[in-house]
Amino acid sequence: MKSVRPHRFPSLQRLQAQSSHTEDAAPLSAEAYQQGWDSGHNDGHAEGLISGDAAGFAEGHAAGLAQGEAEARLAALARFDEKAALMEQLLQQVQRASDDYQLALRQEVVDLVAKVAKQVIRCELTLQPVQLLALVDETLAATSQTNTSVAVHLNAEECQRVIELAPERAARWQLVADPDLAPGECRIRSAEMEADAGCMQRLDLCMDQLKEQLVQVAE
Repeated sequence: MKSVRPHRFPSLQRLQAQSSHTEDAAPLSAEAYQQGWDSGHNDGHAEGLISGDAAGFAEGHAAGLAQGEAEARLAALARFDEKAALMEQLLQQVQRASDDYQLALRQEVVDLVAKVAKQVIRCELTLQPVQLLALVDETLAATSQTNTSVAVHLNAEECQRVIELAPERAARWQLVADPDLAPGECRIRSAEMEADAGCMQRLDLCMDQLKEQLVQVAE
């Protein structure tokens, strides 16, 4: 036979206490929910800001780094171009200085050759002044003048020596002692023409040709 236990109903005071506790707990749960929501919202907002700031910083840093590298590269290229242009100017100046030096050196060589040649000519004419008459023959051969129609002007000292050393040849022309002529100079004059048959004029012509050739070699 199954035994039956009597059911005990809670006391009225206990029921009232539980009811009071339930009524008090309901508002507390809503407040706690709101607090939890606020806390989660704030935390999420803060984390979002931090994450967004970090992402923005990383992106901005990368963009700034790329731009800075590009600007630095352009600045370096500009400095290189500036230095290269300066170096080119220096090289051009050095080249001009070298060209000027070479030209001056060639001019000195020509002047030295002319000086030596003049000394040799003077020495040769001092020993054999009659050689001037060969220049007269050469000059007259290029013209239609006759020996008797021209006057040959010579340096006074050389004219006297030619007459002394080769009187028979000197008699072929009208020799004129010209104090204005330097040794080695000779002028042939007639009513129709005047020609330079001297040594110095021929030497100067040779030196001019030599200078022209040296300049062409330099170019």
